[in-house]
Amino acid sequence: MPNPPQVILSGFADEAANHKTAIEQFSAFAALGLQYYSLRFVDVGSGVKNVMQLTKSEITKLRHLEDEYGMNVASIGSPIGKVKLLNKDDGTKNRYVPFKKYLKTEVKKACDLAHAFETKLIRGFSFYHPQGTDPWKHLPQAVDQLGEIAEMCHRSDLTFGLEIEANLIGQTGQLMAELHRKVNHPALVTIFDGANIVCQGFNTAETYEQYPAMKPSMGWLHIKDYRPPAGMKRTTHVNEEMLKHFVPADEGDTGHVAILQDFAKEIPKLERRLKRRGIPGVILDLEPHLKGGGQFGGFSGPDGMAIALQGLTRVLDFVGIDYHLRDFDDVKADRGF
Repeated sequence: MPNPPQVILSGFADEAANHKTAIEQFSAFAALGLQYYSLRFVDVGSGVKNVMQLTKSEITKLRHLEDEYGMNVASIGSPIGKVKLLNKDDGTKNRYVPFKKYLKTEVKKACDLAHAFETKLIRGFSFYHPQGTDPWKHLPQAVDQLGEIAEMCHRSDLTFGLEIEANLIGQTGQLMAELHRKVNHPALVTIFDGANIVCQGFNTAETYEQYPAMKPSMGWLHIKDYRPPAGMKRTTHVNEEMLKHFVPADEGDTGHVAILQDFAKEIPKLERRLKRRGIPGVILDLEPHLKGGGQFGGFSGPDGMAIALQGLTRVLDFVGIDYHLRDFDDVKADRGF
């Protein structure tokens, strides 16, 4: 009997920490059996910072703590691409940075961080088009800019993952597929996140329809789910600060069972593609937001992260996808047995 397909379980560790300290994050993840995490917000002793603001000394301290707790970085959870595409006042607080400057400063910093933390993956986004406009009309400029980001990542032997999310140009599976098709670069993959679709007012069937559109371009998945309140309707702009109906992967409207049943068949060939780019395998990254979400992050607490992990593993067990959590052999290895 062939071995079942296997994934690497990871998560945004800041969601598991009440105060976002590195020790809280790593303690929670080690206790849950996780050995990979995505780095987004962290307090290494000088207050909570986004990964993009870490100093060299903080990076060194964090690397030492990773060794102590047996943790590895799955991806840099950067906010790259969460800026305005055009310098227009559209009633939002999103910032605008001239793209050439953005590329040379912030995108380069994300690449440097990926090397510092020995990961091949950078999570990013597809730019904010002016609120109230049609995202399809802004595809050409977004494609040009994402192409330059992908090329910079490629020159650094990195891969840029484009996450589907409300309010950005890549807000639907069809838009994400077209962005990927037109950029047409080996260093660009997409990241499926079902909750980021459902929270726009799409039902389970409509969410599932967006999965096959993205499947050929997919590099990894974010795992969170959403159960919309009664009467919620399709919207073209989501108030992200009001999102509070996130649930574990086996309780929401994404339809993770159907999606992961199909995805299981894709894992072996995707794993081969990723390993050719130096990526250790196919990653499922928990980003549960069980106690609330926002534009640049979310929170679940150590208890919420445990519940989210349980929900995901129940689905994986049901659909026949294998995964590894720390076991006694790992503990013995850490003790030198």
